[in-house]
Amino acid sequence: MNGFAHHGLDESAFDEKGVTGGLRTFDAFPKTKPTYTRRTTAGGYTTLLLTLLCAFLSFSELKRWYAGSESQQFSVEKGVSQTLQINLDAVISMKCEDIHINIQDASGDRILAGDMLKRDPTTWAMWVNPKKVHHSGNQGDKRRREDMEEEDTHVAHVLGEVRKGRRKFKKTPRLGRVAADSCRVFGSLEGNKVQGDFHITARGHGYMELGEHLSHDAFNFSHLINELSFGPLYPSLLNPLDHTLATTPHHFNKFQYYLSIVPTIYTRTFTPSIPLNSTTHSPLASSNTILTNQYAVTSQSHVVPEQSIPGIFFKFDIEPILLTISENRGGFLALCVRVVNVISGVLVGGGWCYQLWGWGKENFGKAGRSRAKSGGEGMLHGRKEESDEGESEA
Repeated sequence: MNGFAHHGLDESAFDEKGVTGGLRTFDAFPKTKPTYTRRTTAGGYTTLLLTLLCAFLSFSELKRWYAGSESQQFSVEKGVSQTLQINLDAVISMKCEDIHINIQDASGDRILAGDMLKRDPTTWAMWVNPKKVHHSGNQGDKRRREDMEEEDTHVAHVLGEVRKGRRKFKKTPRLGRVAADSCRVFGSLEGNKVQGDFHITARGHGYMELGEHLSHDAFNFSHLINELSFGPLYPSLLNPLDHTLATTPHHFNKFQYYLSIVPTIYTRTFTPSIPLNSTTHSPLASSNTILTNQYAVTSQSHVVPEQSIPGIFFKFDIEPILLTISENRGGFLALCVRVVNVISGVLVGGGWCYQLWGWGKENFGKAGRSRAKSGGEGMLHGRKEESDEGESEA
């Protein structure tokens, strides 16, 4: 066998001895004895690189599993709720005694919101901070706003804000010796859960009221909306109209907002149990499920003639659908399977790449070319033996 036996090498030296030696034919994982292996610096660097890669990918899988994944599902709303809570916090650039607030819904009910909401005299400069407000119609602010609203749509964040229990409007800053030129209107009120209109007009305009008529020169419906939400009050959650500033230099200007309200459930369970008679008074169905409302809005503003009614008008409609946003986290066993797959894939792929690199280096490198020139068959193929015979004949 090309001089294999002549050098004192026996094939039995590669076999295992003992009773269990016969089981080697069933071994699906053939191994090489440590005696015939050689450790290299390149192999050490490769092993270290693969170890770091496995650790990084395993940590990424663990982080993704812990964060979970969110899914959204639309369905027909099955719950029956008769009332809808409206939360408003706005500053209007008019004196409190000069504005009139009302709600009128599709059922014909009229709610004197001005009697249910609180009014505090204030100044416009106390509330208008250019860095914190969203200017209506500004595209740059709109993109920034969308990014901020995206953060407040995740289940973990919403449930965390609910558990904090901060469900009160902040206090109005004191005026001191400064004269009030604006009015802060804030509070919560209940209306019928049907389509309706919520509007802020000037005293004596919009409704026939004896003895009350405000001069047109006092009209200024520039406003800042700090909070406008439907359902339970969560001041830390950002709604589409929160911190929205709209100004006008005209006395007769009409601001219109069209809102589409969608009942929403945030949950961490697969099948949240929602009572059929759910109302806004009991938003927390369980420790991992809450009921609230989201809305989309479109707005417009334009100057109107003196025969029309200027003011701020909110028209809202309740959608007959229910949006369920659920956060799911896979099982721990599934995580273990993914981690094992990642580690095994990295090790097998890394092993193949290392062997391919070694093969290329051996055949195309300088060492491979030098062996090709000299024959390079080695001692087991008789090269050494022929050399020894030539020397003896000489």
